[in-house]
Amino acid sequence: MSGKSFIAELRAKPGRGPELIRLQTELKALVFKSEPDALVYELFQSEEDPDLFQVVATFRDDAAFDHHMHIDFHDRLVPPILDCLDGEMKIAFYRSLG
Repeated sequence: MSGKSFIAELRAKPGRGPELIRLQTELKALVFKSEPDALVYELFQSEEDPDLFQVVATFRDDAAFDHHMHIDFHDRLVPPILDCLDGEMKIAFYRSLG
C-alpha cells in the first residue's frame, strides 16, 4: 500500500495569520514527536500573499493518516485553526508513487 498525502490551502482571516502560524507550528511539532508514520508535515506561507498558506503532509499509509485524524492533540488544535480561516479549507488527497 502506498503513502497517503494531502495538500491543504488555508487563507487566514485578516490579522489572524500569526495565530494560524503558531497553532500550525505546534501541530507540526506534536506530529513529529508523536506520529512516527507521519513522514512529512510542513506549513508554507505565500511570498505574495501573507494570508495564504499551504500544508503538505504525507503518512506512511491509510492507518497512519487515520491515527493522525484521531489523535488527541489534533482534536484540540484543529478547531482553533479552522476558526482562523477566512472561508473553507481546500484540501486534496494524493497517493505516493514509486
